[in-house]
Amino acid sequence: MYKLLALTLFILATHVSIFAQQAGTITGTVKYGNETALHDADVQIVQLRQSTRTDAEGKYSFANVPPGRYTILVHKEGFADATRTVTVAAGTPLTLDFDLRIASIQEQVTVTASGTEQSVFESLQSVNSVGSTTIAQRASTSLGEVLESEAGVAKRSFGPGSARPVIRGFDGDRVLVIQDGVRSGSLGSQSGDHGEPIDPLAAERIEVVKGPGTLLYGSNAIGGVVNVIGHDESDYHDGLRGFFTGVLGSADKQAGASGGVEYGIKRWLLRGNFGLQRTGDYDTPIGRIPNSAGNSRSISFGAGYYRDKAFAAASYGFDTRRYGIPFAAIFEPAKEGAIPEVDAEIDVEMKRHKLRFNGGLRELTNSLISGATFNFDYSDYRHQEIETEDGTDSVGTTFDNTVFSYRSVFEQQKYKRLTGRFGLEGFNREYQVAGAEQLIEGAVRQNSFSVFGLEELSFDRVKAQLGARVESNRYRPENPELIARNFTSFSGGAGTNVGLWNGGAFVVNFTHSRRAPALEELYNNGPHIGNLTFEIGNPTLRIERSNGLDLSIRHQSERVRINADVYYYRISDFVYLAYQDEDADGVIDIEDGLPVARYEQSSARYVGAEIGADVRFNDHIGMYANLDKVRAKFVDLNLNVPRIPPARARIGLDIRYKDLNVRPEALFAGRQDKLYPLESPTAGYGILNLTGSYTIGRQHYAHIITFNAYNLTDKLYRNHLNIVKEFMPEIGRGIRVGYTVRFF
Repeated sequence: MYKLLALTLFILATHVSIFAQQAGTITGTVKYGNETALHDADVQIVQLRQSTRTDAEGKYSFANVPPGRYTILVHKEGFADATRTVTVAAGTPLTLDFDLRIASIQEQVTVTASGTEQSVFESLQSVNSVGSTTIAQRASTSLGEVLESEAGVAKRSFGPGSARPVIRGFDGDRVLVIQDGVRSGSLGSQSGDHGEPIDPLAAERIEVVKGPGTLLYGSNAIGGVVNVIGHDESDYHDGLRGFFTGVLGSADKQAGASGGVEYGIKRWLLRGNFGLQRTGDYDTPIGRIPNSAGNSRSISFGAGYYRDKAFAAASYGFDTRRYGIPFAAIFEPAKEGAIPEVDAEIDVEMKRHKLRFNGGLRELTNSLISGATFNFDYSDYRHQEIETEDGTDSVGTTFDNTVFSYRSVFEQQKYKRLTGRFGLEGFNREYQVAGAEQLIEGAVRQNSFSVFGLEELSFDRVKAQLGARVESNRYRPENPELIARNFTSFSGGAGTNVGLWNGGAFVVNFTHSRRAPALEELYNNGPHIGNLTFEIGNPTLRIERSNGLDLSIRHQSERVRINADVYYYRISDFVYLAYQDEDADGVIDIEDGLPVARYEQSSARYVGAEIGADVRFNDHIGMYANLDKVRAKFVDLNLNVPRIPPARARIGLDIRYKDLNVRPEALFAGRQDKLYPLESPTAGYGILNLTGSYTIGRQHYAHIITFNAYNLTDKLYRNHLNIVKEFMPEIGRGIRVGYTVRFF
């Protein structure tokens, strides 16, 4: 008996000894500028889902780390995230120090692509991540204006206030805009003159996932996802943190401010944010554009209670804005046979109330689930189209959209090399239009529900991913003359990221995506100035089906970062506006002064490429460049898809001296003459810009001064995706300066 007990103790001791020898440690410091220690920085081992925080001296440590290849990610709000890939050997201590920067270079982390934080380099999808310093340099009231310089992203607009991102040529309902992973509740997708009720200045970063995001976010993410991520931390901290940003611009007489604070006490976090922006009519080389001015105001506040393994929070936000729709009065139908009043002005006045509850569980053990998040969101959105004549405002059309959405995501406990997440999501929407531009008579209700899952296998140099989503959409019009429709769709995808050399990877991603027709595509019927058509909906539309293939070569090292993508999408039953000729006279029909177009379906093909590169020659000078091109056609009709952006190239220098960063750049766009009927060609152009920042950083605060001198040669150029580009060229020469202070 004693011999058996001794043998058992010996085996256990040997096992523990072997395990101790096999496990490694990772320690290091996190500093700013290699001098100032950063406390409370979040340090994660991404693959193990382990995290810790730095102490007052900026030090961190991980014990008992199994041998393997890991990505170490460091996040500190206000600084550019940093990642390093390391190999932990059995029983070997590893020292890994980080030097964080406040700079205009892109962030290196995404939470949008896979639903959990990971480096952009390891993501299967192509991602652009725009940090807060760059957002301040490009400061605008609209997302499209902020993101148009990113590779693969253009802007659709009917004036600055309504500019919305276009991803790889996809627009409208095929691009999903979300805030902190939740739908914005707006009507920005349905019309060129409808903007998004989101203040970019209030964002910590903006992530653009290019290619289908349907697996995690729904059928109307068939072209991509834009996620605006706020400053709110998901973990508790003691004391006060916050920021304030102010911006001034010359060519559009811009003035803006945004700020926020968080205060933590006894596991409670109290939060508050505000934003104010105004712009005047902007200048161009041929004069000022009338009625292009806009303003916005936003406020939000909330509170949360945070424990080590659970948290719950609630917040309320209000956003209101008014912006002009330049030259819209030209397209208004004449009253009683009169010539339209060109001198009249048409504005959009928008308001949104947003109430959100969210919570979660994390770092669970002895369970199949390691963590979970829960979100419940209510959005009450209204915008009115205001007609102003002789100084008197009158409401032309009112759009109401209320959305209740919910989303739950469960993280699986890591099992050997397998990780994953699954969840459910849904929303209930009620949409109604009243007034002169009443596109639908009576309210329409939409109910959506879906379940999804994403599984991931990780090896030393290979990561494979497999996912699926089943989604149901039901439309119930109040008008008995409109038919109800039900759609159930399946989307699936598979991909792999293969390490080819140290810092190099080949990524291939295949996605089968299905999109239910949008409410507006089914039921609209009337003059729609925002799209310059008299729209006729088609209640017999079928589900849109897309098969997409993305191929990518990536390289990342301390001095070189390159990402090259090519993609091919074949879309069956692609929904588009087809111009009508009912009397077969060879001329497109006109009603209410607008060409008549009906929503129809055909097969479409999108082929494109994107290349982005950053090269650092030494500690003071580097170079960056990106190029993008997309070609889209209706393969059965031998027609071009409408409003596809031209080929573009951007090249610049990245000059640094201590805390000063200056980036001169040139942006070129090709001529776009691959046109849909009634489209006009757009000439190519080249413009010069100069951006930069200066940072004064300390342990508990940082001052950041930014500037952006744009269109330095005062070049006259036009955006092909501007609905009224013939009347409205892009902004002329100007400068924008900003100041940000962060305290932590």
